[in-house]
Amino acid sequence: MDTKVTEGGLNVTLTIRLLMHGKVKRFMFGARINISEGSCPERIVTITGPTDAIFKAFSMIALKFEEDINASMTNSTVTSKPPVTLRLVVPASQCGSLIGKGGSKIKEIRESTGAQVQVAGDMLPNSTERAVTISGTPDAIIQCVKQICVVMLESPPKGATIPYRPKPASAPIIFAGGQAFTIQGQYAIPHPDVSPAHEQMPVILVFFCM
Repeated sequence: MDTKVTEGGLNVTLTIRLLMHGKVKRFMFGARINISEGSCPERIVTITGPTDAIFKAFSMIALKFEEDINASMTNSTVTSKPPVTLRLVVPASQCGSLIGKGGSKIKEIRESTGAQVQVAGDMLPNSTERAVTISGTPDAIIQCVKQICVVMLESPPKGATIPYRPKPASAPIIFAGGQAFTIQGQYAIPHPDVSPAHEQMPVILVFFCM
């Protein structure tokens, strides 16, 4: 999380990273939003801007998630409504301050906001960041994010941070006529990284219906 105090110390610019699945909608409220590219099932959403713009963006994201949950329950037999869940990506060096001595800080955040907060014990693959999962109502999530931001501002990351970068989903490999192919959309593309030794593997036939 990058911080910059403007003249007078009244405004703070934050950078917060989120981990999301599937399509991500951009919300613009004075915050700059960047969504990682690629064919990954997971996307890193980076939100940068003044604190008020950050919280407005989080509010819209949480409300949109709640709308999606309500829509999915319209024709569902499930009676209990699942909570809205967001996953922050936080440098591991800041997680100790977020948890607090004996878990005191994270307990305080849970009790004061009504949100559930879980800090992953392991770092995300090939990075020095951890996932922080927040669940609850949109209002509880916003209050929780505000408190987490205060902790992050008071305890900047220590040392270099290696950011988490989701890996693309591996495409299935098809063997036909001694050649390896991968599927991209409706096309089979030659795969150059598979050796002839793999030609003995079972052949997978794929049909595309137009």
